[in-house]
Amino acid sequence: MPELPEVETIARILREGDRDPSLIGQRIQRVSLHWPRHIQTPSESTFRRRIRNRLVRDVGRRGKFIHILLDRGNLIIHLRMSGDLSIVSNDTPRDQHDHTIFFLENHYQLRFNDVRKFGRVYLVDDEQQIFGDLGPEPLSSSFTWERLMEDLHKRKRRIKSLLLDQTFLAGLGNIYTDEALHRAGVHPLRRSDSLEPDEVQALWKGIRDTLKSGIRSNGASIDWVYRGGEFQNHFRVYQRAGEACATCGSPIERMVIGQRGTHFCPKCQPEASI
Repeated sequence: MPELPEVETIARILREGDRDPSLIGQRIQRVSLHWPRHIQTPSESTFRRRIRNRLVRDVGRRGKFIHILLDRGNLIIHLRMSGDLSIVSNDTPRDQHDHTIFFLENHYQLRFNDVRKFGRVYLVDDEQQIFGDLGPEPLSSSFTWERLMEDLHKRKRRIKSLLLDQTFLAGLGNIYTDEALHRAGVHPLRRSDSLEPDEVQALWKGIRDTLKSGIRSNGASIDWVYRGGEFQNHFRVYQRAGEACATCGSPIERMVIGQRGTHFCPKCQPEASI
């Protein structure tokens, strides 16, 4: 599933343009729905009517959501397992997985390609209808290590599962959680309220450094349709079970926590304090 760095990369390409023009300043003429179930809210007919002639003011990200600010309302897209967004010219042949297509006034299209069809599209007046329950942004200035410590100590949960909870912290998924915990030297089964201040500081730094590194690499490309991410070439532990830890040389191990494959180094991330 695309996580914060992958979603940030897509938002940046839509916002700034790449080989194709920026989405900002473009007017949406109409939408073609080849998989109407993409539309979560409002109804399909209302969505078709309300999206017509809307002007794109800005493109951003909140957690794992793409946030497209319109002149009236908010177009919000969650890519889920296999989604991708791209801007292509009208004469580009439609891929079989291009399920939701926004026709733009400049003879380009914004296409939502979604192999597994798990993605969701929302058109709402108030973005807090979708974002209201999300936790803080891990790269924001307001997300301090002191705030993280306070929030961790309010819970009594396994740290890996807690970091995956989008109501606790927005944007982290399986890849970047494993990588951040390794950077911090924290075992994924540690209880959140057991971390000492120095460990919380290390975790806070590990989360932010991992995400920044992922963004610099344009995210990771593994098993979903995504363009050009290279962070998979810099994994410390994720999907490296049996390989040597680059820090200490010990074999990376894998376990399952909350039905999620979890990778860690038993020496760098000791379990003695779980």
